[in-house]
Amino acid sequence: MGDVPTTAPRLLALLSLLQARRDWPAAVLADRLDVTDRTVRRDVDRLRALGYPITSTRGREGGYRLDAGTSLPPLLFDDDQAVALTVALRTAAASGAGVEEAAERALRTVRQVLPARLAHRADAVPVTVMTAAGAPTVDPAVLTAIGAAVRAREVLRFGYVRGAGDAAADDDSPTRRVEPHHLVARTGRWYLVGWDLDRDDWRVFRADRVRPRVSGGPRFGPREVPGGDVEAFVAARFRGASTTDGAWPCRGTIVLDADVRHVVPFVTDGAVESLDAGRCRVTLGSWSWVALAAAAARFDAAILHVEPRELADACAVLGDRFARAAASTGQPRSPA
Repeated sequence: MGDVPTTAPRLLALLSLLQARRDWPAAVLADRLDVTDRTVRRDVDRLRALGYPITSTRGREGGYRLDAGTSLPPLLFDDDQAVALTVALRTAAASGAGVEEAAERALRTVRQVLPARLAHRADAVPVTVMTAAGAPTVDPAVLTAIGAAVRAREVLRFGYVRGAGDAAADDDSPTRRVEPHHLVARTGRWYLVGWDLDRDDWRVFRADRVRPRVSGGPRFGPREVPGGDVEAFVAARFRGASTTDGAWPCRGTIVLDADVRHVVPFVTDGAVESLDAGRCRVTLGSWSWVALAAAAARFDAAILHVEPRELADACAVLGDRFARAAASTGQPRSPA
């Protein structure tokens, strides 16, 4: 029992090293811990007895490796990792992954054992989580099934809910056959990016609408998404663009009879430049010309000029729609 005071810190140091990288030669571990190879072997046996799945590696520089086991043993985090973990657990509610309750329990567990100095650092990051409006929660089992198919490169067969409350998806909807390549989290939603075998094209599916049916499909070879960047590819799809350069398919300029200071707060994805006499020019993009015309109307200011011609035509279409909507409610009132 005489070596207990030095053994415990050394075991923690050894565990920290094993968690830091895949393989460790025994001689390097001994040098790092300033002990003999024999002491390293004994300490590894002690960690194994505590439930850590440490395997021995063979070869000229035989050593040790910390592998995954059948149960989760105690983990060791450095200061920055501990603070990052608490912040991540606090924001888990905004992930849309349906793990809020589990994340809250994990946060209480971690918070209970944090040293005072680390608890102070973690509490210095006050987090108020706001979930995306209308963002659905995804069943963690669905995310696990998709992730397993992505990792194993196995064709995923699933039913796909077309809209909220579509109860027929599990029984009556056609089975989709997709080569899953990426699982993407974007603004509180989860998406499956895959090659649709029946449509012979790339598709982006909302994970909350996926209903896996058969696991362990045929294996497939990897494909590269158009442009090679999955983030750019998904962003382009949401913009209705056929390229991955981030550009909107429809772009135009709008001259407003308003001071630039009153317009800038409402331009989230565009550019504004000041003109003379309290006017400004706004450059915007959208997935269609009519949608771009609708975006121009949100500034609550007189529109003096628009370009190009396609945007002007879309303004006429939108104006006709609004006039018909106003007429359907009876005699329109004078604007306030």
